[in-house]
Amino acid sequence: MIRLAISTLALGLMATAASAQNYQYYPGYTRQNGTYVQPHYQTAPDGNPYNNWSTRGNTNPFTGQPGTRHPSSDGTLPYRGW
Repeated sequence: MIRLAISTLALGLMATAASAQNYQYYPGYTRQNGTYVQPHYQTAPDGNPYNNWSTRGNTNPFTGQPGTRHPSSDGTLPYRGW
């Protein structure tokens, strides 16, 4: 029973570590129009709009801000009833 508990805990920690690394760091830069963009983190690109931090139902782990955007607001994805 203890082995099962330890194995479950280890798997949980590995899953947490893997999901915590699902982001990329972007250094600050200046746009062509002169606007400076602060350094920031974004979810790693994977083509899935439902797991982005800005999507409703998700929370940005760095700022604690809840997502507000509908994933299909651009009209390219099916509406999921939100």
